[in-house]
Amino acid sequence: MKAAAEPGAGPGLLLAAGSVSLAVSSSLNAFRAHKRYGTGLTIAEFKCKLELVVGSPASCMDLELYSAEEEPLGRLDCDEALLGSYPVTDGCRVHVIDRSGARIGEYEDVSQVEKYEMAESDYEKRPESLRSFLRQRRWGRYDAEGTQRRAAEEQQRRAQEATLAAALPLGARCQVRVPGQPCKRATIMFVGQTDFKPGYWVGVRYDEPLGKHDGSVGGRRYFECQHKYGAFVKPQSVTPGEFPEEDDGLEDEL
Repeated sequence: MKAAAEPGAGPGLLLAAGSVSLAVSSSLNAFRAHKRYGTGLTIAEFKCKLELVVGSPASCMDLELYSAEEEPLGRLDCDEALLGSYPVTDGCRVHVIDRSGARIGEYEDVSQVEKYEMAESDYEKRPESLRSFLRQRRWGRYDAEGTQRRAAEEQQRRAQEATLAAALPLGARCQVRVPGQPCKRATIMFVGQTDFKPGYWVGVRYDEPLGKHDGSVGGRRYFECQHKYGAFVKPQSVTPGEFPEEDDGLEDEL
C-alpha cells in the first residue's frame, strides 16, 4: 500500500510503507554496512541512525543515493522529508559525505580511542570479576595446592629423566621407540640439556635417513651426522644394547 506524497518530501514521489535494505558507505572509511531502515524515518532521523554506522556527526552529513546498479539517484537533502519519499529500493546504496573535517580512516583507528583503565586496587575489590571467580574456585594461579603438586611432579619427572640420561653412554648402539612411530635403530651421539627445549634430550644418528637434521638445531651444533639422519628424543624413548645396523638386503655386485 502507498500513501500520498507529503509536502516537501520530494518532487511528485510517493511514500513507500515498510522498510528497505540499504548499503551504507562513507567518505571516511572503506567498509560498507548493510542494514534495513524504516521508510517512515525522516532524513534527520535517518542521519542519526547513520551516526552509529559511520561515526560522522549527523549535523555534518551530506547523503548521496545510488541505485543497486551504482547509478546516481541524487541527494537526500531535505531533513523533514521521509526516507520513503525518495526512490529507495532494496539494494540501493547511501553514501555519507563527512563535512566535519575528520581524516580518512580516523574512525577505524582504535588506537586513538581513549580507553578506560581501572586501578588495580579497585579491580581487586570487584566481586564479579574474573579474578574473584578464579579465586573463589581456586583455579589457575589461585590453586596453591595444585601449583605445588604440579611443581613437585615436574621436579620428579626431571629427576627421572636425568637418571635415565646418565645411563646412556655416548657412542652406544640403541633402539628408539617414539610413540606413534615405528621402532628405529641408531647410535647415541649426544646426551644432556639443550637450548631449544628444557629437560634432558638424547641426540641420535639413525641408521637410515629417518631423522630431521644433521645434528644442528637452532644454529647450535650438538653432533655430526648426515642430513636427515639426526634427531633428538627423550631418554625414556631410548634403549641401549647390542643392536646391529639394519641390513638393507642388498648384496655386493659381482
